[in-house]
Amino acid sequence: MSVIRKMMTLLRGSAREISESVLDANATRIYEQEILDAKHSIDEARASLTGVMAKEMQSAREIERLKKEVERYEGLALEALEKNQEGLAEEVAGRVGALELELEEQSKAHAAYAVQVVKLKDMIKSAEARIREHEREIAMAKTTESVYRATRSISDTIGSSGSKLLDARQSLERIKQRHEDLADRMQAAEALDKELGHKALEAKLAEAGIGNDGDRGRKALERIKAKRAAAAQETAEKGE
Repeated sequence: MSVIRKMMTLLRGSAREISESVLDANATRIYEQEILDAKHSIDEARASLTGVMAKEMQSAREIERLKKEVERYEGLALEALEKNQEGLAEEVAGRVGALELELEEQSKAHAAYAVQVVKLKDMIKSAEARIREHEREIAMAKTTESVYRATRSISDTIGSSGSKLLDARQSLERIKQRHEDLADRMQAAEALDKELGHKALEAKLAEAGIGNDGDRGRKALERIKAKRAAAAQETAEKGE
């Protein structure tokens, strides 16, 4: 029997751990649903409040109507007394008494409605304030959970999967090395071409003044100047 009890205790403990893990894994979702349920309850409370406020307004109108009725019947009773209608005056006074009783009950109801309205408004305001607080808490919790997930992901990448990150960095270094090698090769080829290739020959010709575009331009300018001088000389001779 002792073994069976221990097994039952173990099963209950396992079930509790499973339940707690499920609740923890879905805590945010459960929390959000509870907030939505609370908002729905507040909407229902608002509907109830509007009903009570409507009753309060209706009772206020009824009180005004009863006051006017009391005033009217009191006037009628006085008029009956002035006409020596004692019996009629008593009957009208009875009506006044009934109206005053109804007015008293209506006034009590109106006061009760007013108190209920104040209480419901306070309760709704308090509930809405708590919901806003819960919404702030859940927003913070979700943000914190996101940060934890990101941190855990980075830790996992650097830790257990650090080899992948190391491989990626090594690949990047190899790519950079290939780029640097290619740049060095291009620079070396250009230097070699200047020394031994076509560019080297062009440099030697330019240094010797052979095939130099700048020298050709200078010679063309000298010819133009000579032509201008000859034309000026010819004009001068004709003038003499």
